[in-house]
Amino acid sequence: MKELSPERRALLAAALSLLVIMAWAFLYKPKPQPTPQKPAPQAATSQTTAAPAAPARPAVSAAQSIPGGWPVKADTQEKTAVVENGLYRVEFSNRGAVVRSWRLKKYQDDAKPPRTLDLVHRDAAQQTGGWPFSLVLDDPQLEKVANSALFVATPASLALEAPTQIEFEWSDGHLAVWKRLKFDRGNYIVGLETSVTLDGKPLAHGVAWRGGFGDTTVYQAAEHVQVFSSADGKLHSVPHKNLAVPGEPAQRRQAGTADYAGIEDTYFVAAFLPPSGTSGGLAVWQWKLEREVVQEGKPAKEPVAEVAAGVPAAGPISLRVFVGPKDLDELKKVMPPLSDLIQFGYLEFIAAPLFYLLEWIHRYVPNYGWAIILMTVLINMVLFPLKIKSWRSMQKMQKVAPEVKAIQERYKKYSMRDPRKAEMNKEVMAVYQREGINPMGGCLPMVLQMPIWFGLYRMLGVTIELRHAPWVLWIRDLSARDPYYILPVLMAVTMYVMQKMTPTTTADPTQQRMMNWMPLMFGGMFIVFPVSSGLVLYILSSNLVGMAQQWYLNRTKPADATPVRGKGK
Repeated sequence: MKELSPERRALLAAALSLLVIMAWAFLYKPKPQPTPQKPAPQAATSQTTAAPAAPARPAVSAAQSIPGGWPVKADTQEKTAVVENGLYRVEFSNRGAVVRSWRLKKYQDDAKPPRTLDLVHRDAAQQTGGWPFSLVLDDPQLEKVANSALFVATPASLALEAPTQIEFEWSDGHLAVWKRLKFDRGNYIVGLETSVTLDGKPLAHGVAWRGGFGDTTVYQAAEHVQVFSSADGKLHSVPHKNLAVPGEPAQRRQAGTADYAGIEDTYFVAAFLPPSGTSGGLAVWQWKLEREVVQEGKPAKEPVAEVAAGVPAAGPISLRVFVGPKDLDELKKVMPPLSDLIQFGYLEFIAAPLFYLLEWIHRYVPNYGWAIILMTVLINMVLFPLKIKSWRSMQKMQKVAPEVKAIQERYKKYSMRDPRKAEMNKEVMAVYQREGINPMGGCLPMVLQMPIWFGLYRMLGVTIELRHAPWVLWIRDLSARDPYYILPVLMAVTMYVMQKMTPTTTADPTQQRMMNWMPLMFGGMFIVFPVSSGLVLYILSSNLVGMAQQWYLNRTKPADATPVRGKGK
């Protein structure tokens, strides 16, 4: 077996590391736990469904009241109302006083053709019987009644423009529910106040986001949804696989209180926040349901994550709700700030600076594709002194390559476990020390570029600024893969050309063949795995800049190929 040089080992290790990370991201698809499904309270699923009467109570009209009870207030038919501003369009139903649609006007989904993004998953909500802004109560029967009642809406107008407010009120003479929502003109925050009483006594309750969330048109949309809560400045995210399917509503309640809580997918969030000027103290409920779907022609179960927030004690609730994009600037404006929701992972120290650099360039270059190219040029210019140092080290290694090969030939008859192999390494290192060569010097630019690749891969996958951002011609979304694989092919070709322009540090034909396969391996990985076209554009641009730099080095300081004559033993 041929002995690999240290720098080839490092390069091979870097390539294998990239392969493992990309394979993990592509293949690790958590499956819902096979927990038995519990029936959820069923709300009305269409405008033609009649509101169910409260159990063991006489039916009454809106003009009646129960003797000794509270005034009865209810509508006679289901109605919808729409509230909108320049950022969103929200559709309410008076059946349960819930949200049936929440569209973000500045964003589109992944449907073909694309439509204005709706964060409410209507199919999931209809099947599980729950909608956003429905109530959570400890008594499942009272919860069912409250979320299916026909509320009286004030004002009665069907179309409202922010700034405005809308109230919903309902009572059957015993249970009384009131909701008020306030809408501003230029932000994604909605004010929410609720009150639930039973025979005049306040009940503990929460306001929920139920029935699914996020862009439902992306591949395996439910797998990207998770709930979260933040306490004492620490964000705690819970993927759907770790959520329980509760037997009773009271089992959904989590221990302790939170500063804020909500539900999110990769790019969008609905967060429950305390009133302005206050902090923390929110009670949090979180759970999941399962619904029947068809995947690849077969029936399957799909998780539906749900979350609610309220106050720990019985009484009215006052909340703010942020429903919108995970745009870093928007999240920073919220109090408390929601910027922690953008998770760069363990490479945050690389991904975050790259994002801020890209955003700074984008102020002057409105196209993110060209901004990535300019960022690539800047990074490569900063790394150019290291490339010069690496190039000089590779020149020296090229000169001593015959001597190193001669040493390796003398020890090739020994197995890798033979202690005499250590003597070979000592002799090779002695040659490097004599010539002042750092065996890792030739790989230094690659070693530095790999973390940048990983950081950029992570950054492109979680920042909404790159979602649906076009470059030129066929590249309409820099956060998605190249639909025609043109960029990965060009990347592999330029990587091969740059490799041929770089001084060869080994005369071993086996190692040379391995290096020739490296561009093909990288190109194949980027075709097979769902790598964003923005990352491939960065690597392609980096290759082109590297080729120009290498041409300059080869032209101004050509390599001295005269081999060093070592002393044989």
